[in-house]
Amino acid sequence: MESHEGDLRSEIKDDAMVRAIQDDYRQVDLGSATRVLLDFAVKLTTQPVEMRRGDVAMLREAGFCDADILDAAHIVGYFNYANRVMDALGIQPEPEMRHRPRE
Repeated sequence: MESHEGDLRSEIKDDAMVRAIQDDYRQVDLGSATRVLLDFAVKLTTQPVEMRRGDVAMLREAGFCDADILDAAHIVGYFNYANRVMDALGIQPEPEMRHRPRE
């Protein structure tokens, strides 16, 4: 998340909220649909073999259409792939991608 902190900060302009999301998004009121989407992303990232049709059904129940769900799966999968390649090669985020505390 470190290399995307700037993107998060551009959407949520509250340092305390950003920090709370980074610490544990489950403890922040982001709305039920966002929570379901984030839970899906975490499970796909950390327990991909545990994914079931029910995970997709939960997204649909939260209001996501099939195109949204496909987009989410592609984005999560792509970032997991890219991060694993960078980890395997010891690549660190570009310095400009790292968060610099506001002065």
